[in-house]
Amino acid sequence: MKNKNWKDISYLKFGNFKQRKIYEILINTKILNILNDYTPVLVGTIPIGIDIENSDLDLVCKVDNFEIFKEVLINNFKKYRNFKIAHKEENVLVCNFIVNDIEIEIYGSSDDIDKSNGYRHMIIEDRLLNLYGDDFTKQIISLKDKGLKTEPAFAKVLDLQGNPYEQLLLLEMYSDEELYKIYNK
Repeated sequence: MKNKNWKDISYLKFGNFKQRKIYEILINTKILNILNDYTPVLVGTIPIGIDIENSDLDLVCKVDNFEIFKEVLINNFKKYRNFKIAHKEENVLVCNFIVNDIEIEIYGSSDDIDKSNGYRHMIIEDRLLNLYGDDFTKQIISLKDKGLKTEPAFAKVLDLQGNPYEQLLLLEMYSDEELYKIYNK
């Protein structure tokens, strides 16, 4: 299986309807250009094709100076509907707004992008989806349609015990053979 370059959004141009719509939003709003200094990467369910109707567009950014980052967000995105910014933790800032009926969440953190939980969850989820196939994918989407968040849906289908967010990250170190055994008991 070829690894996808998640940092290059061109894969969205050839994806499902929602992925193509997200591509257009990202290009037309110039969000990635505006946030270029913060190494923005699209993460979550949309890149890996398990989004549902109300799934939002999630971007993670690496931030060193939160005051400047906040100014960039306000100056460029306050014009959009439902704009808000919140400090979640000392080194975490979250900005939300709506473009073309899609909620956008920009998550700024002092963590490197590939060490952020959002990115790491997406990578392991994509790996599991590719390893387990269409039936597994349909089960995840079905649970999400019924109101379950993504990580809890994976944990339920895989019968993972404990905190689903932490349990999924533990799977990163497993070989494909070990992962295959978890689902195909």
